[in-house]
Amino acid sequence: MTVLSEVHEAHGATFREVGGRRVVDHYGRSERTHRAVRNVVGVCEFGYGVLVVTGEDRVEYVDNAVSNDVPEDDGHGCYALLLDPDGRVETDMYVYNAGERLLVFTPPQRAEPLATEWSDKTFIQDVDVRLATDDFAVFGVHGPKSTEKIASVLHQASSPEELLSFNRGELGDAGVTVVRTDNLSGEESYDVVCAAEDAQPVFDTLVNRGLNAVPFGYRTWETLTLEAGSPLFDTEIEGRLPNDLGLRNALDFEKGCYVGQEVVSRIENRGHPTQRLVGLTVEARPEPGAAVFAGDEHVGEVTRAVDSPMREAPLALAAVDWELPEAALTVRVDGDGAAAERTALPFVEGSAPSARLPTY
Repeated sequence: MTVLSEVHEAHGATFREVGGRRVVDHYGRSERTHRAVRNVVGVCEFGYGVLVVTGEDRVEYVDNAVSNDVPEDDGHGCYALLLDPDGRVETDMYVYNAGERLLVFTPPQRAEPLATEWSDKTFIQDVDVRLATDDFAVFGVHGPKSTEKIASVLHQASSPEELLSFNRGELGDAGVTVVRTDNLSGEESYDVVCAAEDAQPVFDTLVNRGLNAVPFGYRTWETLTLEAGSPLFDTEIEGRLPNDLGLRNALDFEKGCYVGQEVVSRIENRGHPTQRLVGLTVEARPEPGAAVFAGDEHVGEVTRAVDSPMREAPLALAAVDWELPEAALTVRVDGDGAAAERTALPFVEGSAPSARLPTY
């Protein structure tokens, strides 16, 4: 569950579950909050699962398991995937080299199974994998003024500049790690990581000290990320081929270290995947899984849809056939066909492009 339930309740929060973890859905007036994040800066508590990996062989072990190169130097991280033998995504993750340990951030429901799986496969290697979700709190800071926000409250360190790099410093009396994240909201962004027992003063500092920031929940997060064209694990990524999603930032195509990765490399080498992730502007908001048609031909399905405050229209991401017929697109809404128009991603140009923007 969220580390700060009572604090969020004091801000008027409504809660929901994401990956089995209780998180803030919204604080009310979601459209106003959304615009505040787009125009200035906002703070959200994220419900990551966390693993701590130690031992002399930690970097080699994790590097051999995932789709991207794990950095060998302290202060750097990567976005990576764990693939099944068919090349489909079992989980995505961020892996950070924190000196004598790796910190691995996953969707909350994937942390415990991943810890068990990796622990069972270490064999003779010097690797220890520990589930540490309850030890940490993670706050996302997003918006065009997020760098100014971090600078106004972070002491003993400067804001990191390179994507997925981090610096250690202090917010008030609490030690924190500040990560320059990959802009999934389409805005400049950071994750502030602290010990769970320091969560309350860190959240208070981020919201109320220095440059003020609006607190926001997962409803706003999902709308921001869809406008930015960012696929998310629960709605777009899980169980799909990364080639179909254009997730090039998660892949080193030269690794070929295991069967699933070899499948991904073969798809890359043959020219193009069978599907692609596209943006649609629709006349009425569909539900996830709604069928997409080109004329009378079924060509895909909606993965996620929102009513966009910035475009003032319903928007959707959809997984569709690579080659679409030359016919008008429609999406099923309440059993009827609603007109849809393919729209270039991102839907909204913010202060920084998302690193997950589909690239083919």
